[in-house]
Amino acid sequence: MTEAIEFKTSDNLKLWGQVWFPETDAKGIVILIHGFGEHIQRYDHVAKAFNKANYVLAGIDLRGHGKSEGIRGHTPSYNHLLNDLRQFTDIIKDKFSTLPLFIYGHSMGGNVTANFLLRGNEQDFTAAIITSPWLKLRFDPPKIKVAMGRLVRKIYPKYAEHNNLNPNDLSRDTAVGKAYAEDPLVNNKITTEMYFSIVEAGDWALQNATSIQTPVLTMHGTDDPITSPQASEMFARKMTSEYKVWEGMYHEPHNELGKEEVIDTIVQWVKQHTP
Repeated sequence: MTEAIEFKTSDNLKLWGQVWFPETDAKGIVILIHGFGEHIQRYDHVAKAFNKANYVLAGIDLRGHGKSEGIRGHTPSYNHLLNDLRQFTDIIKDKFSTLPLFIYGHSMGGNVTANFLLRGNEQDFTAAIITSPWLKLRFDPPKIKVAMGRLVRKIYPKYAEHNNLNPNDLSRDTAVGKAYAEDPLVNNKITTEMYFSIVEAGDWALQNATSIQTPVLTMHGTDDPITSPQASEMFARKMTSEYKVWEGMYHEPHNELGKEEVIDTIVQWVKQHTP
């Protein structure tokens, strides 16, 4: 069973989320934060795996993504993303006040999850999962483009360009890339404010990772062409974290050839950390 959740942000945007319920009494709740350009319904198979293990999964379409309002691929500031997640977390806590709470972020969602933990929200969560986090990109954008982007950000932070994501970089399963390219809820534009906010927050998370006390499972595919596995390992080694490498996998291990093992690893880890 699923249930839609809608709420208004502090700046009056309507955000959309969905909750997937197990058929029997739940052991805990997992809040899932998706990556850039995508939306929470791409995780339906992940939600069902958690449901099968008797966990609720609650996901939100971040502002400017999926069914939520906002300029596509934009945030006025990084704090707006954190505040939206704080609001969604409070809604879920109120709804399931007696159950342990976990947080799971992928790619940009991993960046947001790390920063959310680091900035005063650890007490809400029993443990966390971070996959393929956008802490650093696998490649270095041209320096001239970065310099021009910083200038444009100061003048017009809503300026957007194509993110140049190749859908085939998500998974070795070509059906995943095809579905992504044809998904009407997927967005391929990113604004200068969004881009540099994420980059700066990724650097900050790497510098401050030692402060995280919550148990974290960090995972990355070795052949991810989008975000840096080396940055993920550096992040994981600085804190109480288990670091899992998926040999040969691309950016979305949960959508890869062999995704069943990946998802089962995540579910089992959550079960092991459930009080």
